[in-house]
Amino acid sequence: MFALAPELERDCIELADWPLCKVLLMNDSQYPWFILVPRKSGLKEIIDLSDRDQIVLGRESAKLSCMLKTVFKPAKLNVAALGNMVEQLHIHHIARFEQDPAWPKPVWGIHPPKPYTEAQIQQIKENLQL
Repeated sequence: MFALAPELERDCIELADWPLCKVLLMNDSQYPWFILVPRKSGLKEIIDLSDRDQIVLGRESAKLSCMLKTVFKPAKLNVAALGNMVEQLHIHHIARFEQDPAWPKPVWGIHPPKPYTEAQIQQIKENLQL
């Protein structure tokens, strides 16, 4: 049975459920930072997914990436499945800007997170049509 990793549950806002993945928003308003989590238990790596689910994950990642490029118009879109801190398979999608607080460094641990307001969360959902 699928359960979201406690760290992701603590640090993220659930936005939507797509056919394979849960769409999360990292609760740090300094960066448009989204995470896809396949709703299958026991996954650590993309290769742990079935061939079919790997294709669906790729399509959902591309869909989210296109949405972020269209809505946020970033200088760079960072997409990565790291898992050094959270073992559960999850894929980060971070819209980066030359003026963001961490540029050009990674966003992890540079500045304390600034949580979103409810109004900001609603605006993101509307902008992304989630």
